[in-house]
Amino acid sequence: MPCSQAPYTVPDLQSLDVHTGFMQQALLLAQRAGEQGEVPVGAVLVRGDRVLGEGYNQCIEKHDPTAHAEINALRAGALNIGNYRLADTTLYVTVEPCMMCLGAIIHSRVGHVVFAAAEPKAGALVSRPMVQRDQFNHFPQVTAGPLAQPCGQLMSDFFATRRRQQRDLKLAAASIGKDINEQ
Repeated sequence: MPCSQAPYTVPDLQSLDVHTGFMQQALLLAQRAGEQGEVPVGAVLVRGDRVLGEGYNQCIEKHDPTAHAEINALRAGALNIGNYRLADTTLYVTVEPCMMCLGAIIHSRVGHVVFAAAEPKAGALVSRPMVQRDQFNHFPQVTAGPLAQPCGQLMSDFFATRRRQQRDLKLAAASIGKDINEQ
């Protein structure tokens, strides 16, 4: 997406190392999610140089459609500081947040969202930006791009594997059906 259409900033060289370090933590969390069969997204909530909360997708494990990485990190951070308002924090997330997560980010007053890979189907910050953005009394600063390639590759590999597994299951089911019909 061209920068002229994107409401985000490109990190400056001074902040790049900080963004990369926290994004690497989020990437490790995303890998953990993928290993558990969850969509591989990880998030780290930071105030200054202190991690307040971490999360990774756990929707399947928790039987909870809201257990996205961002929500889990926000919940952990709020519990850690004893307040649902997370002002002056930065949320690092491996993939552009969806609409649900953006709602939680806005309501918790996260000051800055740094995401790695764009999410063209469900991303709510730059891929499918909200038209009513100006109606909110708070909206986070957004930075896109740190570690975009490895985070995006992790998602691509996960879904390629999932599609291959589903195809193999269909082929196996068709084969079993042939065997039964031939008897």
